[in-house]
Amino acid sequence: MAGHSKWANIKHRKAAADAKKSKITTRLIKEVTIAAKNGGDPASNPRLRLAIEKARENNVPKDNVDRAIKRGTGELEGVNYEEIRFEGYGIGGAGVIVDCLTDNKVRTVAEVRHAFSKYGGNLGTDGCVAFQFKHCGQIIFAPGINEDALMEAALELGAEDVISNEDGSLEVLTSPHDFIEIKNGLEAKGFKSEIAEVVMKAENETVLAGDDAQKMQRLLDAFDELDDVQDVYTTVILDI
Repeated sequence: MAGHSKWANIKHRKAAADAKKSKITTRLIKEVTIAAKNGGDPASNPRLRLAIEKARENNVPKDNVDRAIKRGTGELEGVNYEEIRFEGYGIGGAGVIVDCLTDNKVRTVAEVRHAFSKYGGNLGTDGCVAFQFKHCGQIIFAPGINEDALMEAALELGAEDVISNEDGSLEVLTSPHDFIEIKNGLEAKGFKSEIAEVVMKAENETVLAGDDAQKMQRLLDAFDELDDVQDVYTTVILDI
């Protein structure tokens, strides 16, 4: 893997998210709503606890979060969202997962299929690429952090692994259930992450460069523009 690619991609991803705060807020509220369907108490609902934490970090007003919880539990009327996961292939056969929350499955299927076909990808069948990913918590730190100290603190808190990338960035991996506790524990010890999420992490990543990287970026951007799309995951690092 190109030494600079990982961190360059992380910074690009963070900047893109920051530039779309209004869309991020909408997606976070939808996630709170769907998570609350499994119970409105964050203490016994890890997914809701994570959704509330992400909303708080992105400065979503508490009243909005509270209303979303009530819509999810049925205390308030609201849109009935359905979860859909699409799997397919991008440029060069790259694995792609597109997670959606929608109130209109027919519309979402059509939009995602159109994005795949228009930008050089192919919509696949359920399970065609999911085996290439691991569901886990991922906490990413900028180059320059003390690796030994971070590793000691992370493993002490119960992290599954600490990965050192060639560009100097570090990744702490956790189980989805332990993610919030480990993230908060590291922050309490003075380790501030750049990005922290529960993700579908590619088990093996490959680099796309040149025209192929540009084409893949256009495909990923097309997914990101769709209102029903919550998250997009891929097996490639883009060297742009």
